[in-house]
Amino acid sequence: MLPLKNIIRIADDKDIDKFNCNERDAENALILCKDIVREQGLDMRLVNCEYTLDKSKVIFNFTADDRIDFRKLVKILAQHLKTRIELRQIGVRDEAKLLGGIGPCGRSLCCSTFLGDFEPVSIKMAKDQNLSLNPTKISGACGRLMCCLKYENDYYEEVRAQLPDIGEAIETPDGNGKVVALNILDISMQVKLEGHEQPLEYKLEEIETMH
Repeated sequence: MLPLKNIIRIADDKDIDKFNCNERDAENALILCKDIVREQGLDMRLVNCEYTLDKSKVIFNFTADDRIDFRKLVKILAQHLKTRIELRQIGVRDEAKLLGGIGPCGRSLCCSTFLGDFEPVSIKMAKDQNLSLNPTKISGACGRLMCCLKYENDYYEEVRAQLPDIGEAIETPDGNGKVVALNILDISMQVKLEGHEQPLEYKLEEIETMH
């Protein structure tokens, strides 16, 4: 998880009222900023807006495909809002983390509930887990590969290293054959035996006893 900022004291009623007021003002500031972005023809998508508690600064998070020159936008916003302006360009994963949502699993997005840092996720992880490579099946709300592909990857790599390769010739209690499929979760394999039409399933332990 991300480290907490310094805690000064427990928020009192006055702090909470101020926070709620800032939230309402942030909504209006976001609407204002969207209007100015549209007028200036800037190719950027505003995600959210937040004031610091003392209102010494207002922060706008946005996404964009390219780098944006927002110096003029900052000047206009400062004239209207009478405070320091900070614009942060964030990635699509950070956008999903800020906005939240529901993943394909039906649960709240991991990034918006408990994930701190984003770890690299690769298509190889989906292949190693025998998942469909259809982008709609393995992509999250952000459009990138789902973070959860990483969760079980170490287990799959560990078990995969113990199992023979597909196509490898092995000995089984029922004779010689070739591996035609692997089941990582069961730590087993399908083997096509010589003289048999249908492959048979064997646990890794059964194969190991033949050596």
